[in-house]
Amino acid sequence: MYHRFNENKYPSTNIRINDFKKHLEIIESQNIEFVSPANFELDLSQKKMKRKILLTIDDGYTSFYKHAWPILKEKKIPFILFISTREVGAPGYMNWDEIREISKENFVEIGNHSHTHEYLVDENFDKIKEDIVNSINIFKKNLGKNSDFFSYPFGEYSLEFKKIIKNLGFKYALGQHSGVIDITKDLFELPRFPINEKYGELKRFATITKTLPLKYKKIYPEEKFLSNENNPPKVKIEFYENIKNLKLLNCYSNEGNKWRNSNIKFVKNNILEIYIDEKFLGERGRINCSLKKNDGYWRWLGIQFVIAEK
Repeated sequence: MYHRFNENKYPSTNIRINDFKKHLEIIESQNIEFVSPANFELDLSQKKMKRKILLTIDDGYTSFYKHAWPILKEKKIPFILFISTREVGAPGYMNWDEIREISKENFVEIGNHSHTHEYLVDENFDKIKEDIVNSINIFKKNLGKNSDFFSYPFGEYSLEFKKIIKNLGFKYALGQHSGVIDITKDLFELPRFPINEKYGELKRFATITKTLPLKYKKIYPEEKFLSNENNPPKVKIEFYENIKNLKLLNCYSNEGNKWRNSNIKFVKNNILEIYIDEKFLGERGRINCSLKKNDGYWRWLGIQFVIAEK
């Protein structure tokens, strides 16, 4: 997941264009395929042992159009560009003519990223639905159709938010919790690795390309929106039974606003309990679990919780 390109005064959402070019070179040198959004679910169910990358760009900044789009267009690299409709045409953002130009290419998908890009997860059902319906109508007016793909603003969702997105006809929804998509994942809680100046450093990026999914049946609690009453959450993961060396798994969490090695325990061969001793603070709570394989690859699973406004 990318945002800005060559906007160096925003390091938390920016990537330098030369680094972006090197990212593409790393992907190509490892013979990793780019996923076409048009064949997304087919790619999940077929060639399951083949590594693939889905490239996504959030927000539709002008810097994407100026710096990254010419590269992707020349190479015909598939991607999803997620657009928040309120910002279209505002200073620093692409306008509808530019978005329509990009959307004409058959390897491009213009995804829905809400209307306002506010912290919608904190709003009530009607407010969330009103915002998304507004964005859908603007998509239909300017592009002739809405997208099957939705990207949660800030990667934040609740069970209620997920339900709204499903009921409004979307097929897939993506967050910002790190991880690898595979056929076992919830199609409305799909993970992405956020890339910026810090987390787009070339050594780390090469490591990301070596990640594999950690396949699970269920993560508890299902509700990722935490109030004071259910923070810290009681976290449990039910994995599939055939994961080799699963008990060598390590997990880290940012409870108490400080990253630490999590206290974990397998209560059955494939069921892991993660004990969060302190409340998650700030806006988001995160848990990352990884399992190193002997061949230099890593199995990776990220979980994100959203902390309700007081």
